[in-house]
Parts: sequence; structure tokens; C-alpha cells
Amino acid sequence: MGVLLLRLEGPMQSWGIESRFTDRHTETTPSKSGVIGLICSALGRSREEGIEDLAQLDMMVRVDREGNVVYDYHTTLDVLRASSNGVKDCNTYSDLLKMRKERTLPKTVDTVLSRRFYLSDACFLVGLEGKDLILLEKIQHSLIKPRWPLFLGRKSFLPSSPIFLTYDTLGISLIEVMRSYPWQGRLQDDIPESLRLLVECDVNEGVPHFDVPISFRPRKFRTRNVETESISVKSLEEKEEDHVSI
Repeated sequence: MGVLLLRLEGPMQSWGIESRFTDRHTETTPSKSGVIGLICSALGRSREEGIEDLAQLDMMVRVDREGNVVYDYHTTLDVLRASSNGVKDCNTYSDLLKMRKERTLPKTVDTVLSRRFYLSDACFLVGLEGKDLILLEKIQHSLIKPRWPLFLGRKSFLPSSPIFLTYDTLGISLIEVMRSYPWQGRLQDDIPESLRLLVECDVNEGVPHFDVPISFRPRKFRTRNVETESISVKSLEEKEEDHVSI
């Protein structure tokens, strides 16, 4: 088994699961679909390519800095609205631009205000574990030298520190690593008493998360169950003194 650790830290992050309309919410921790999408960008995989190998990796998330949920307003022009009449002669984006220029847009085209939620100033330790060591090594190298730009949920949300932390095959389980790896907070941060750790669990346990991608085009997902435990930051400091973490 191999263990790969990532640090997802940035001024803004957004990890939506089910929001589709005017209010685009974010989860308070990275979604599995979002992390897999980030890895696909690093590997240079298109939306049409298979992701079964990535979806099979076990994932855990440790919240090293909670951050704050905030939102801003977005204005979207010329949104096509559902109508019994439909929009005639407007089959492509070029048609839409032409109609806008000629001021012949039908009433079914409107301006929409939406709220986009995101996490401000959060930091997460994300662990991936799997038996395919070749795949994990590919992910490691691609995160160091990505083929496409990496972002934290949205293209405008860039990481503020290198995403790749470490990779090892020492035989230490992912749960042990996540319970002992040093806290990733900043020197000026107030040290929290405990950290949240989200662990994938059996179907009859935990809380269901609808965020495991089957494919990105077309978009299909399945559910995984996640349970939360608390880790003492003081215990992390003691373990760091006792032994060398990966």
C-alpha cells in the first residue's frame, strides 16, 4: 500500500456537491470529486477519460484550519430560460451573440443574479491510499509538474502553497499517518486544541456524501459514507517528538 499526502491551502476554495441553481454552496471540506478533478488536471486527463482507478483510492481529510464560509454576487447576462415557446433560431452561442448585437433577444433570455459561496483562508491535509503504486507515483510526479493548471474547486481559486507534501510505501496505514502527521498551521495562527478528521467508512455507518465520480462527462456520481473523529493537536506534537513521520 502507498500513502500520498496533499496540502490544500489558499485564500479561497470551493467544494460544491449538489448546488446547481442561483445559490452555489460549498462543503466545509474538500469533496472526493473535487480532489480527483484536481488530480486529473495534474495528469492531463480530459473529462471524457476514465477515472475508475482514481475513484478507487481511499481518501481522508484532516481540517488543519477551518476557514470561513463567505459568498459574493455574480451577474450572468443572457441566460436562457425555460419556456413553452422555446428560443427560436438560437441553437449556438454564436447565434446568441448575434441576437444580442441585433437586440433581438427573446423574453426567454434574462439576467440572473447568483450567490457563490466559498471557503476563505482554509487549510486541509488530504491523504490518498491505494495498492496501485505506479498510479500513486504518477500522481506524485504530476502534482510536482502538472500538465494543466491546478485550482481549489474553481479555476480562479489558486493554491497558495505546493499541493504535494509526501509519498511513502513504508507500510504505515493512512489512518495512522493522518493521526500523527504534523499540524499544517502557520506560525502566527492560534493553535487549536483539536482537528477534525473525516474518514471513509462502511455503508451502515457515518454520513453519506454524494461525491464519488463515476465519470465527469457525462457527470455521474455515487455515494460514500464518511465519519468524523477528533484529533488532539497536543498528541500530534508528542508523536512528532517520538518518531519521524513520513
